[in-house]
Amino acid sequence: MKKIVSVAFASTAALALSACGTAEDASADAEAENVEMTAEEGVEGVEEAPTEDAMAGGEAAAEEATTEEASEAVAEEAESAASEAESAAADALAAAEGAAKEEGAKMVDKAVDAAKKELTN
Repeated sequence: MKKIVSVAFASTAALALSACGTAEDASADAEAENVEMTAEEGVEGVEEAPTEDAMAGGEAAAEEATTEEASEAVAEEAESAASEAESAAADALAAAEGAAKEEGAKMVDKAVDAAKKELTN
């Protein structure tokens, strides 16, 4: 039983960690083309030039608003990643439980067969 729990925990941890990773090659250097393409994609839908709000208090307020927006975006992204990791862990746990039940049924069948064999001898 301890082995099954250990395997279930290890597979859950492995799936949770793999859900956080990316398939990109980490050894590749950042290229200007990739960075520029990402920046261009970020401003595709913007049609108007930004305007300064008279009530905002200038650049400091604009920086604070930008920081708050970035914080909110990061928080949403973190929540999404956590949700995906939780889902992957639940799937791994369900698979481990199914495998454990199947293995347990096989063990019970072997024990029953052995008991029947002992009774017939």
